Amino acid sequence: MTRCILLAILALSLPACNLFPKSGGYYEDDGPGDRHPADISNIPDAVPRYEAPSASGNKPYVVRGKMYYPMRDATGYRERGVASWYGKKFHGRRTANGEIYDMYAMTAAHKTLPLPTYVRVRNLRNNRSAIVRVNDRGPFLQNRLIDLSYAAASKLGIVASGTGIVEVEVVSPDDSKKQIAGAPAVEIISTASAASPPAETETSAAPRLFLQVGAFTEWDNASSLRIRLERAGFRPIFVQSVLIQSPTSESKKQTRIYRVRIGPLANVEEADLLAKQVAEHGIYDALIIVE
Repeated sequence: MTRCILLAILALSLPACNLFPKSGGYYEDDGPGDRHPADISNIPDAVPRYEAPSASGNKPYVVRGKMYYPMRDATGYRERGVASWYGKKFHGRRTANGEIYDMYAMTAAHKTLPLPTYVRVRNLRNNRSAIVRVNDRGPFLQNRLIDLSYAAASKLGIVASGTGIVEVEVVSPDDSKKQIAGAPAVEIISTASAASPPAETETSAAPRLFLQVGAFTEWDNASSLRIRLERAGFRPIFVQSVLIQSPTSESKKQTRIYRVRIGPLANVEEADLLAKQVAEHGIYDALIIVE
């Protein structure tokens, strides 16, 4: 992972701003480390608690010419996307809020969530989940939603692949207390060995990946883009019509949007390759969509 030079201007150290991915499980010059706890799966989740906003890391900032505006309030935040992870290259260095990055702690980096924020990250492929504390900025590689610590990525089962399809949801201390209070008072006896890895279970509805190459308010524009890309060999491609309401709008008026999408796709690697290919046709802001 390569440190973003532009952030030096902002006096921020953002170790999660990896811009040069290595093929395989992790980024160039990064990895899981030579020495680590014997059983990473037993590292406990972060415990949500009320904390004052960080004195650093919550101001607008620029990376590669793009301005990011951190949220002031993340109440109700929930989003699906692609998770990545970062490890030994930045172990012991400072995070965006001035703390020391510990790859064996349950932490994460996000581009706009307030620092700190606690989130539950669920792997939509195997249904594993973990609660992490967001204390860093990143990842700034295109189409990545959250950058997990090595420990969190291990718990979710995405270390080997390097990425995972996840859902990220903000968790408040009150949410955690309610969950604990509502848990059934029963003893669960397991016959599995303590050394056995947690079992992977498939979710009831497997997530589907698409590459969104455009969104328009006019059907003709969407149709023209679909036809142009279809002629270039991109298939299956379709136009999805949806009604949306602006979150800042006080009226109940909705706008119809025509989304041009390619897919469904097999995995993140296919989506990344497709994004590079459509960029050669002048589309530089294609988005990986998880449904």
